[in-house]
Amino acid sequence: MKKILIINGPNLNLLGKREPTIYGNNTFEDYLEQLREKYPQCEISYYQSNIEGELINKIHEVGFTYDGIILNAGAYTHTSIALHDAIKAVTTPVIEVHISNVHAREPFRHVSMISAACKGVVIGFGLESYRLALESFIGK
Repeated sequence: MKKILIINGPNLNLLGKREPTIYGNNTFEDYLEQLREKYPQCEISYYQSNIEGELINKIHEVGFTYDGIILNAGAYTHTSIALHDAIKAVTTPVIEVHISNVHAREPFRHVSMISAACKGVVIGFGLESYRLALESFIGK
């Protein structure tokens, strides 16, 4: 059974409440249950933090034993060299995801500090961005 960790960064704990025109009305926990039901062949773990260092610690913790990490670093995507370095330091592949199309938003969101360290990037498909990343790890 493949072990996949989904990591969400700052403000993603507010999904379902935060800017629903951009992020939708569903909570991530509801979506996560749907993923777990649809992909019983995977052990899907979930972690969320608003604190950069905690995200780095979680990447270090699982980054040599899991089969994949799906990372939505939120605003840290555009600022964190430390997350870039954490991704580079581990052997578990990481896929960067974004719910919205960051290239259709403010210019400061157009640059990712972590993309170059990731296996791939999925942007702009709503919560389905996570499913697409998951399917890439399980070979669908």
